[in-house]
This record gives sequence, C-alpha cells and structure tokens, in this order.
Amino acid sequence: MDQGNTAFLLIMAALVLLMTPGLAFFYGGLVKAKSVISMMMMSFGAIGLIGVLWVLYGYAIAFPGAEGLVAPWSIDWSAIGLTSLLETPEGAAYPPLAFVAFQATFAILTVALISGAIADRAKFGAWMVFAAIWATIVYFPVASWVFNFGLADDGSFAYGGWTTFGMQEAFGVGVIDFAGGTAVHINAGAAALALALVLGKRVGFSKGAHVPHNPPFVLLGAGLLWFGWFGFNSGSELAADGTAALAWVNTLAAPAAALLAWLLVEKIKDGKPTSVGAASGAVAGLVAITPACAALTPGWAIVLGLVAGAVCALAIDLKFKLGFDDSLDVVGIHLVGGLIGTLYLGFFANGTGLFMGGDGTQLLVQAIAAFTVLIYSFVLAFVIGFIVDRTMGFRVTNEDEIAGIDTVVHGEDAYKLETV
Repeated sequence: MDQGNTAFLLIMAALVLLMTPGLAFFYGGLVKAKSVISMMMMSFGAIGLIGVLWVLYGYAIAFPGAEGLVAPWSIDWSAIGLTSLLETPEGAAYPPLAFVAFQATFAILTVALISGAIADRAKFGAWMVFAAIWATIVYFPVASWVFNFGLADDGSFAYGGWTTFGMQEAFGVGVIDFAGGTAVHINAGAAALALALVLGKRVGFSKGAHVPHNPPFVLLGAGLLWFGWFGFNSGSELAADGTAALAWVNTLAAPAAALLAWLLVEKIKDGKPTSVGAASGAVAGLVAITPACAALTPGWAIVLGLVAGAVCALAIDLKFKLGFDDSLDVVGIHLVGGLIGTLYLGFFANGTGLFMGGDGTQLLVQAIAAFTVLIYSFVLAFVIGFIVDRTMGFRVTNEDEIAGIDTVVHGEDAYKLETV
C-alpha cells in the first residue's frame, strides 16, 4: 500500500466534504434572512442522509465492478454495508475504504446542489424524502455510468460504465469527465430545473424582488467551495502525480478567468460589478473546469473560464424570460456551466478535441453523455418531486413563506435582536 497516495486521497476527501458546508454558506447568504436556516439545513441534511445511504447501499450500486456492464441496476451485494471492503488487497495503491470515502463526498455535494432551486419555499421533510429517492435511482446509477471503470495493465479499459467503456467500444473514444461534469453538475442542474417547475414560483417572483441578505456569507461560501474544489478535481486522479498537479492549476485558472468575465458582463449590463457576481463567476468557472481539468492546457482552461463566466452571467436571466423560479441559479450556473465544460472538451481536449487533432468523435460522445444524463435526471426528478408534492406536500403555504420559513419549519431564527 502506498501511504503517500492513501494520505493524499483521504485529505482530498476531507476537502470535498468541506464543500457542502461551503455550499450552505454560499446558498445561505443568497436567500432571505428569514429562510437562511432552512437553506443551510438542506445542505446539512444531505450530509446526514446521503452519508448513511452511501455506506448502506449507495457505493454498492455506484461501483459494482465489471458487473455494472450486465445491467444498469447491478449491485455488488458483497459491498452492502461495506463489510467486504475492510481489508486492503495485496499490491493496492490505497485501501478500498479511502476510495469509498472520496466518492461519498461527491454524492453528498451533488444532492445538496439541487436544493438551491427551491430556496425560500420547500418543506425540510419533503426535501429529505426527495433526496433519498433521487440519490438512489438517479445519482448512484449515473455515478456508475461515469466513475465505475477498471483499467487493464496496458492502460486500456477492462470494464466500465457506458460513458467510458461503452463509448470506447462503440466510437473508439470514451467520454472525458474527469471529476463529474455530467454526474455532478448536469445531473444536479437538470434535477434543480425539474423541482423548480414542480414547486412553482415564490411569492412576488420577479427580477429584483429577491436580493441576497448577506453577501459576505456568499463570498465565504464561494471561498470554501473553491478551496474544497482542489480536492474535488485533483483528488479525482487518485494519486499525487503530474495529472493531479495539472488539475490543480486548471482549477485555479478557469474560475479566476470566469470571475473576471462575470464581473465584466455585470459592468456592461448593469453598470456595477458585485461581490455576489464575483462569487457566482468563480463557481461557474469551477463547474465548467470540473470535467475538463486534466484534459486541457492551462491556456485553454483560461479560455474555458472566460466563456463559462460570460455565458453563465447571461444564462441566469433565462428564468425570468422562461418563467421558472430557480431561486439561486442552479440551472444557470451548474446545468449551463456543466454543459459548457463537457462540450468544450469536444473541441479542445488534448489529443482528441476537434481543434486539437481529433475528428469530431470526442464532441459526439461528450454530447451523447451530457444530454442523456440531463434527460434522465430531469424526467425522474420531476416524477419524484411531483409524487412527493401530491402525497406529503413539498411546498409551504404562501402565508408561511411570507412569515418566514425558518420559524415555521425549524422553530429558529438566524438573527435575534436582544432588547435590554
């Protein structure tokens, strides 16, 4: 066992876990003062719920080994409860549980991301029921499609999900998704759009009606997300090597460029660059570089960041034009940014991109994977959300929303003013 790689992977897992509390601050600062606890609790609820489900059966669904080729719902029954993974095989680079821990944090974050679309109006219990079902029948299988693969001694695919092994067999190249552009961001963004449609608009929904109550929280959350994202991207190499270093540099370059691009669009469009815009731009760049961080030169990573920052800054206004209330722009940042990063690889991936020596096949497989995940997640999230809404009610009443969801749902206030 390589203790260096083991330590690297465990540290990266801890960094990724920190992203979910970071997301709680990012989302918490964006909502109204009387719903900040509700917003942050949906992220913390995801940590508790998905952490337990991952150990019980999530890993067994997402990583069934070569059996995953037999059927998309294959389960490694020996991995239920992780009892079969306690021993480290001879010659392994790291203990199996280190990989389990790393992937658990991805599952937690992906679920938490969805909650931003239903801020200010969702019941906590209904959210938890939705999260459990969506993780089980959407995230765990999609993670298997993208992340479940094994390599032969010569570096070729020995087995894997259909986006890797299957595409390799059919087209000669597999999908490039180093850290989860499809499995995490497109997946969560599509589900967020579905839930926004199921729950409907907030009271008084219109442009400018709902403003962030605490921009410093937003900046703090974005900083924690960016810090944790180095673990997200570099850690996906599963080794402390040159590829991890490239992923690290690109995880600096792309969001830095996206931050600048978002601020420039804000200045041109609204006259003022904002702190919330800076935070949102950085996150948009982080989303876009996630699938691409190990397959681009740093220069092309900067270009990707500029494109993602500018396009996402414009995309967040789509909800006003199309009439859906995605409260915290999960669609405009994660779905759009994830699509940009995933499809960009079809043009600029080292060696296989259309403009980097390829013939367009990489773009084809990237598009197939991206839109398959988008449709699969959207349809099932809509069905799950609709059933939850019709059975137990997903949304609080308009009166409770106006009064303050924190007090109604959790019996707490984020800010209390004491009078002497």
